[in-house]
Amino acid sequence: MSKDPRHYDVIVAPVITEKATLAAENNQVVFKVARTATKPQIKAAVEGLFDVKVEGVNTLVRKGKVKAFRGVRGKQSDFKKAVVTLAEGHKIDVTTGL
Repeated sequence: MSKDPRHYDVIVAPVITEKATLAAENNQVVFKVARTATKPQIKAAVEGLFDVKVEGVNTLVRKGKVKAFRGVRGKQSDFKKAVVTLAEGHKIDVTTGL
């Protein structure tokens, strides 16, 4: 598959948390994606960028939290996450970078 430049507009960043690392044991990878990205676009982007076979894509929108920084209250932005399930035998190591 070709690395279409539009794929980089869909996949923003990998999510590297304890929960996302545990999901890797089940052939799942978590990405931060564009708010307007659809499941077929996410699937095409992951398959194009990483040369893997995607079985399924689940998405969720994490609402921004209200936080205080140096005594000033602010709100974090909402963002969309995608949990991508890979086919058996395929693997993505997000800790090495894109």
